[in-house]
Amino acid sequence: MNLDKFFEDVENVKDDMKGVETFYKKLQDSNEECQTVHNAKKVKELRAKMDADVGQVLKRVKMIKQKLEALEKANANSRNVPGCGPGSSTDRTRSSVVSGLGKKLKDLMDSFQSLRARMNDEYKETVERRYFTITGEKADEQTIDNLIASGESENFLQTAIQEQGRGQIMDTISEIQERHDAVKEIEKNLIELHQVFLDMAALVEAQGQQLNNIESHVAKASSFVRRGTDQLQDAREYQKSSRKWTCYAIILFIVVFALLLIPLLPHIMLMLK
Repeated sequence: MNLDKFFEDVENVKDDMKGVETFYKKLQDSNEECQTVHNAKKVKELRAKMDADVGQVLKRVKMIKQKLEALEKANANSRNVPGCGPGSSTDRTRSSVVSGLGKKLKDLMDSFQSLRARMNDEYKETVERRYFTITGEKADEQTIDNLIASGESENFLQTAIQEQGRGQIMDTISEIQERHDAVKEIEKNLIELHQVFLDMAALVEAQGQQLNNIESHVAKASSFVRRGTDQLQDAREYQKSSRKWTCYAIILFIVVFALLLIPLLPHIMLMLK
């Protein structure tokens, strides 16, 4: 069966994955840049840029999901073609290639999960630093977590500044607010992205399991053939051995008969005369 169309579709998926990798690197760069700026306006610009990039990633990943589903359907249809059923070289090739795409997807999924975790950790560190700058106290981890989880980190810092008569640094509050909004919005999109990745992982895992089953059946079939060949060889060896011992027995009988006959030859000759 001609696999040109199949490999063409696979290359399209790989191209889409490369596009996702490009956006991942852009998100990494934007996040690193975000750690070096302390201006609310600049943080807002970076936030908008990252939102747009995550949106593009979501769009591309959903397209990849559709293409993987199409490949899976094509693989299922291919198994109905004579000579391309489960266990055939064609089916193993198709299943193996799709399984390879799944491994690549898992790597991408892990990368975006790591980015999400890193962004949350960095935001936590920012709030912790601002808390110390304003209050002069080092907040414990639970306090920071509670402030972030409740969305009160900005309100708390703003109140603390106003109480201390330091309204001139309200830009700090705006910056924190922008960082908070950026983290929450991007996290929401990354969670949605992760769910799409999980759906695709389940699809490809099923394909991989099918490949494992096929390989297992092929291995068993090879084992049976090999065992049958060994048994046939044993039978042939036994047959050869049996013939050999039969020949030995006949020769031995002739020798014994001759030995018994030789002493009687004179008497037989006299009787014949």
